[in-house]
Amino acid sequence: MNAHSVTPSRAKSPLRSVVTLDGIWQFRHDSDGSLRQVKVPAPWQACFEDLAVSFGSATYRRTFVVPQDWEGRQVMLCFGAVSEFSTVSVNGTEIGRHEGGYLPFEFVIPANLLKSENDLEVIAMLPDGHRTSEFADFAEIPHGKQSWYGPQGGIWQSVRLEARDPIHFTSVRLDPYWPEGRVDLQVALSTTMVGTLRFKIVGPGGTTVHTGDVPIDGQSLQHSLMIDAVEPWSPGAPNLYTIELLLSSSDKELDGRAETFGFRSFKARDGFLHLNGAPFYLRGALDQDYYPDGFGTPPSLDLLEDQVRKAKAMGLNCLRCHIKVPDPRYYEVADRLGMLIWTEIPNVETFSPASAIRLRNTMEGILERDRNHPSIVIWTLINEDWGTRLREAAEQRRWISDMVDWLRAEDPLRLVVDNSACFPNVHIKTDINDYHFYRTATDRREEWDLLCREFASGADWTFSSEPEAEWTKREPLILSEFGVWGLPDPARLRDETGRDPWWMAYGATWADGTALPQGIEARFRELGLGQVFGNLSAFIEQVQWYQYMNLKYEIEVIRTHAPIGGYVITELTDVHWEGNGLMDMARNPRVFASALPNVNSDVVIAPGAVRHAIRAGDSASFDLKISSGGSTLPDGCRLAWSFGDKKGEEVLPFVAPMQVYSVAVSAETVSKHSPEIRAAEFTIFAPDGSVLSHNSEAVAMHAARDTISPIRFASDDTDIATRLIALGHTYVASDQAEVFVTGDIDAERVEAIHSGQRVLQIISKAPGRLRDDTPPRDGPMTMQIDPGAGGMQSGPYFTFPGYNLVNRHKSMWRGDWVGNFSWLRRDGVFSHIPGGPLFDLSFTTIVPHQVMTGFRPWEFHGRVHSGVIIGWVHKPAAFLIEKRLGRGKLVATTFRLHEKMPDIDPLATALYDGLLALAKVA
Repeated sequence: MNAHSVTPSRAKSPLRSVVTLDGIWQFRHDSDGSLRQVKVPAPWQACFEDLAVSFGSATYRRTFVVPQDWEGRQVMLCFGAVSEFSTVSVNGTEIGRHEGGYLPFEFVIPANLLKSENDLEVIAMLPDGHRTSEFADFAEIPHGKQSWYGPQGGIWQSVRLEARDPIHFTSVRLDPYWPEGRVDLQVALSTTMVGTLRFKIVGPGGTTVHTGDVPIDGQSLQHSLMIDAVEPWSPGAPNLYTIELLLSSSDKELDGRAETFGFRSFKARDGFLHLNGAPFYLRGALDQDYYPDGFGTPPSLDLLEDQVRKAKAMGLNCLRCHIKVPDPRYYEVADRLGMLIWTEIPNVETFSPASAIRLRNTMEGILERDRNHPSIVIWTLINEDWGTRLREAAEQRRWISDMVDWLRAEDPLRLVVDNSACFPNVHIKTDINDYHFYRTATDRREEWDLLCREFASGADWTFSSEPEAEWTKREPLILSEFGVWGLPDPARLRDETGRDPWWMAYGATWADGTALPQGIEARFRELGLGQVFGNLSAFIEQVQWYQYMNLKYEIEVIRTHAPIGGYVITELTDVHWEGNGLMDMARNPRVFASALPNVNSDVVIAPGAVRHAIRAGDSASFDLKISSGGSTLPDGCRLAWSFGDKKGEEVLPFVAPMQVYSVAVSAETVSKHSPEIRAAEFTIFAPDGSVLSHNSEAVAMHAARDTISPIRFASDDTDIATRLIALGHTYVASDQAEVFVTGDIDAERVEAIHSGQRVLQIISKAPGRLRDDTPPRDGPMTMQIDPGAGGMQSGPYFTFPGYNLVNRHKSMWRGDWVGNFSWLRRDGVFSHIPGGPLFDLSFTTIVPHQVMTGFRPWEFHGRVHSGVIIGWVHKPAAFLIEKRLGRGKLVATTFRLHEKMPDIDPLATALYDGLLALAKVA
């Protein structure tokens, strides 16, 4: 582990002097008492692998020397942040204590304590789940995602000595109003004084745009000033102003301060967000602000700048900094490079009077430190009801309502979200009606479509119906969390010695074990997945494109609903074991980074393929939608499209901001064509010929089924028989059949298989054993003798075919959050199916809702033709298997091949053809 962050120490004024205390300190954790060296700033968990998930108390020590020319000045000891409870001593004397792990604090070092060389000691305490008389437990302190990705304790932001006059600035608040050009200035001082405050404001071009001075008599000052023709701040034009303040008394200059700010307005109006008076479509990503080695400590300013540039290149205009308070450089970079920030209070786990006070104090500290940043436009108080119970406790609903009112009054320049909600929790009072839901389009497309329709229609499940709720129904609708897992390439995360990142050993306690990264290569080999995907790197690349396909579809659906005014993708980067980032932990972008702006831009074309699978000779139809976002499409724009050798063009009318315009497109295809994935291309040209938007849609082209080789089949299921006859196959008696097709098997069918029958089972049954005609009680070799009692029942292995059938719904195979990577081998009898091996959107109508489980790893080396793995290659299960018994064999599948009338879906037909051929072959 190497988690040291280099933070330049700069005085806020030439009238102050600074000595950094960053660097090597002595360190001792109370768990072992050994003395070590540690780099500051960094959480201790990021410095020592044996302490990577530790709580408790740690002691930091170092010496310092005060420069001789500081004599007669007040010497301050300043901390950027120490988690969580801090006790600070100089030369053996305690000089102060602090509570709160995310915010800065400072102590005066009494002059009589200082020596030529001084000993500094900091005791940092991060509590675990035990409550003590001295400290609150972890549940009652604001901790954010430390409860997910591991605790963060110790000195994790910079430490410095600072010399200043006893009379100095303690805070400077700037409220800049656009378009008026007014700046409301509030200054607080360390003590009462009589003197003068001089100020100069430098504009974005570096020229002075305002100067002045005002008398000050007291410990604070409020003053308003006006600037003519101000340039607004926005992501596209991050215009920054700097105010330079100088405090003096009796012609003596006492202190100075420089603050950067920007003029911008960010409001909710008419159901949409507005930036600087114009409609604004929010395209955000959740940013958990975790770094490869340093937890919440960024390794450098360069990395912060690099990730914002990459985020903007992917089309993002907002980062939702998730339930934490970041290093202050995070906001400085966002101000300078132009990125909106949506910031949240770190959550607690247990709401109590004490934790409520801590949440309020934390928000007050955030305002004190960060409110002058123009990039911050939204505050969130609670995320997903974590730490609160707003559905159940009226007192907490009143508390959140009061917090919203307080924060709105305290900061009128930003919007406030009460509870960024997900089912089943709700909003009480909010400026934005935001909501979270996760689906994978390939697995749950219908649900995604329905949820987006309901959300856009003002669904009543987003707001509380209790008396404390205030729902105006004019709040902008923002889908503030959704996303799909991909996976990073482990090879790009290892250090120069080939060693895995420390966090790859963790994650087993999440998502039923599927979030554990360590061992992915071994599992990939053990399951023979190289036969399906090639090597692991090829698998990772395909998984990342699978992630994009799902994200692309989901964003396109969002954009077809005009009332939805924005979204936040989960997430900007992977975080340890959570693999759904647009970049990995090392900030390597996913393979689709350059393609993402096609759908992650202001003007977006949502192609809306009516069918994602067609047969050669059929028409490809598109219910195309054009979403204008915050832009305007002027008269004279043109939509050009192509599909194969077919092309078309349509002149578009004027489209106002935040509108959706529909266009129907249809293209015929030639009747003779090999199977392929074909892209339909769509481009909007401005009247001057420039490209306003481009997108494409992949359609699976199946070969024409002009001639078939009929299979002689028998069946005990009338519906199956009718369907197969319609597909051109020949119904015969059982003793004449090449394949027997059924929905279930029993002992009689197993005996027939043993005797040489080939059976195709299109599974249609309740979960349990794949074959469940066994007696209700197992024999004496098992522990269970009463089906109603406890004990262990013999596994399905002892009853052919030896597998279990499990519903994906309400299981990890559902695929709502941790990725389900579903695949079909495209070789042998399935080589005629285009694409693959991972499922594409043409599979959404037939994707299985059940999996078969109970396989040995070797069975994936050929016996399993289609299956699924979860997360970091865990929980392998099958959709399609081939198993021999005696002289016959069984082919069984959970694909939903009967959802539509026969031969309506060419993929279902192609699968049926392949299944029959697989069952028939010896």
